Amino acid sequence: MRSDSIISRRTLIASLAAILAPLAAEAQQAGRVWRIGHLSATSGMVDSEAMAAFRQGLREQGLIEGQHVAIDYRAAEGRLERLPMLAAALVALNADVIVAGVAQAATAARQATGVIPIVMVVVGDPVGLGLVANLARPGGNVTGLSNVSVALIGKQVQFLTEAVPSLSRLAALWHAGHIGRSERVREVENAARAVGVRLDVFDVQGPDGLEAAFAAMVRQRAEGLVVINDAMFFLNAARIAEFAARSRIPAIYGARLHAEAGGLMAYAPSFLDLNRRAAGYVAKIVKGAKPADLPVEEPTKFELVINLKTAKALGLTIPQSLLLRADQVIQ
Repeated sequence: MRSDSIISRRTLIASLAAILAPLAAEAQQAGRVWRIGHLSATSGMVDSEAMAAFRQGLREQGLIEGQHVAIDYRAAEGRLERLPMLAAALVALNADVIVAGVAQAATAARQATGVIPIVMVVVGDPVGLGLVANLARPGGNVTGLSNVSVALIGKQVQFLTEAVPSLSRLAALWHAGHIGRSERVREVENAARAVGVRLDVFDVQGPDGLEAAFAAMVRQRAEGLVVINDAMFFLNAARIAEFAARSRIPAIYGARLHAEAGGLMAYAPSFLDLNRRAAGYVAKIVKGAKPADLPVEEPTKFELVINLKTAKALGLTIPQSLLLRADQVIQ
């Protein structure tokens, strides 16, 4: 009888332990401070609007910086060659998740680790870059958001031809160091063909090639320009706007920062919205989801920004029909 009683107590204790162990583990996880590595190509990311949007997204997911998460910031300060070193530093810190902004940052992070989850924010072609197997099932340690900038080129050309109805010769500016040239050039070729304009593509190896590229555009009598998205162009937005103004070439870009820096127009996904949504991936991952099983999502919010000051300097009158569709008009 006593033996049966001892066995029953042991069985009860074992059963309670089996029930309480997951609860204890969950409580321990709930009290954990998750370390997020944030890898950026630019300086000043900590206090930027994009970072504020990311923190807002974390708060929406119940993750407060300093309470539930700690963010380690690493910025290349415009020197993209530093990204691999910075990514390796975040791996050495044992980050739980690495958030990588542009394609170069995501690629550097993926080369640094095949284990730590990586969340992309602004990557145009993650499949072409080899970051994910496909959008529906990434299959590795990388997931996040694609800005599908390739699909937007047709719309950008359409807006530019509305702003410059006489446009007959179009230029496209491309960073030769970016992967995926053929697909993007094909897209802009198709867009130019659809509106019946001639296209010339100008490749630059780096910032030092910008002035020569614009001089070549002038020689080719370009009447409009599409700047194909790239981190190098983001970092040189003011210079590109200055060259376009000096060359008197109306241009459209794939990020609003170009219009804010003096470019004529920008049509792009909302980068603030993409940063806010990236926090949702972080929340899912720290709660146990695997990046391999989280589909890569596309933008849901787009914005058209028109700089009227630049239009006036170029002698352009932007049609009212286009202004009414703009999300922001810079006076």
